[in-house]
Amino acid sequence: MNEELPQGWASGEMGDVAKVVGGGTPDSQDPENFSTEGGIPWLTPADLSNNKAIRVARGKRFLTKKGFNNSSAHLVPKGTVLFSSRAPIGYVAIAANEISTNQGFKSFVCGGGICSEYIYFWLRFATPMAEELASGTTFAEISGKNAAKIPLKLAPSGEQRRIVAKLEKLLGKVDACQERLAKIPVLLKRFRQSVLAAASSGRLTADWREKSPNIGTSEELISEVSKRREEKLQKLKATPVKERHAALSEFDNSSPDLRNDLDLPDIPENWSWVDLRFVMSPEEPFCYGVVQPGEDDPHGPRLIRVCDMEGGRVVKESLRGIPGTIHAQYQRSVLRGGEVLVSVVGTIGRAAIASLDLAGINIARAVAKIPVREFEAKFVLLWLSTSRAENWMVGDAREVARKTLNLEQLRTLPIPLPPLDEQQEIVRRVEGLFALADQIEVRFTQARAQVDPLTPSLLARAFRGELVPQDPNDEPAAKLLERILQQKNGGVPTYHGREKLKKVSPLGDRRSASR
Repeated sequence: MNEELPQGWASGEMGDVAKVVGGGTPDSQDPENFSTEGGIPWLTPADLSNNKAIRVARGKRFLTKKGFNNSSAHLVPKGTVLFSSRAPIGYVAIAANEISTNQGFKSFVCGGGICSEYIYFWLRFATPMAEELASGTTFAEISGKNAAKIPLKLAPSGEQRRIVAKLEKLLGKVDACQERLAKIPVLLKRFRQSVLAAASSGRLTADWREKSPNIGTSEELISEVSKRREEKLQKLKATPVKERHAALSEFDNSSPDLRNDLDLPDIPENWSWVDLRFVMSPEEPFCYGVVQPGEDDPHGPRLIRVCDMEGGRVVKESLRGIPGTIHAQYQRSVLRGGEVLVSVVGTIGRAAIASLDLAGINIARAVAKIPVREFEAKFVLLWLSTSRAENWMVGDAREVARKTLNLEQLRTLPIPLPPLDEQQEIVRRVEGLFALADQIEVRFTQARAQVDPLTPSLLARAFRGELVPQDPNDEPAAKLLERILQQKNGGVPTYHGREKLKKVSPLGDRRSASR
């Protein structure tokens, strides 16, 4: 911090203007040390993890008098700046009342002429400087001695108040904007799920059905598919075993076979419920993928993992390579393109479609390949992406080493089946709505990229002396600092009493604390 100071400012350290106070925790195994309904307010860094307010009055728990007296906690006064010194470093708040903390804080009890809010904003700005003073192997922590060494740029008292007023006004607007932006991903997720729910229930295309009276029924489609499969099965049976391109067992889905343990919601009259097994092509393997090898081969065949599946598509840029010998051992799981993929180990139910340019690529053991050829594969993908289908899949999964959905369970998953024309219309409409959501998401990302840097930028301007006008009539900060140091070096008492409660008074306050 060697840059030139603004006119009238002074440089120093936090220990020059504030008393550094640690905290403590009583025996956590003794329930008489803690209370959730009242007592001595007690704060941990975790209590500030989602805190947006400048001032804080309490944490989740209180200390009883017994717990307080049997710990190294101190009761610091209202206005104390609370700074988390480990796990993590940098949470900041101002005590709205007398409060105590655990040992994860180094709190600053400020002297006269020092605005607590100014120190609050300074510590938010100076957290990277504070982190440089941390040490530790298990986790980084700032000691009380080093907390006192945190650098400080001190403005005159009057300018401190003007800076605080300006920052509270501007950062309040920034925070409000960030809060509104933070709701957008949640709203978009709800929107997409609502679209999927409407698509899979028939509500999305209700108007389309009214205008298309001759679209037929899914029963007719099921009948056509069943007939074709029966004919192929008979031809296969008549083919010599050595010349067969598929096993007879693959043709066990000539007709739907619905399970009866799930509550199936209502669907349009011309739709039908079928099992996932029925929408699969019997001429292609329905299978898991590769048992992943220990080493990658950057020049080998590509492999699709669960982490490569995002937003219904495969992120090709992140695909890893595997040895060609491993790829050759798992030819059943090699893609032709157009298959639906779903995760079945660990993360259950994440779905994506394999685009045609992924032909020849293999899939990992945690991914199942669902070959859909006689129906609209993208409609199957949309159904698997609904919260209802995902909940059913998660419910069917079993805990082995990790949560796993076996293929026998997956193939029994019910799926609402519209006529083929309506499947395609549903996909067209959903893609249009999702494209709109994607556009909003892009604009959200752009807006967040503009808003997020505002807080550090405003803090930097404030402590360069550029945020508010300076007043030549303000007492220079050097004189304020000199006065505080004189009081400090004059033996000013900071601890008052060692009775039931231990209280820290503001630095430079010579008044005795009555208990």
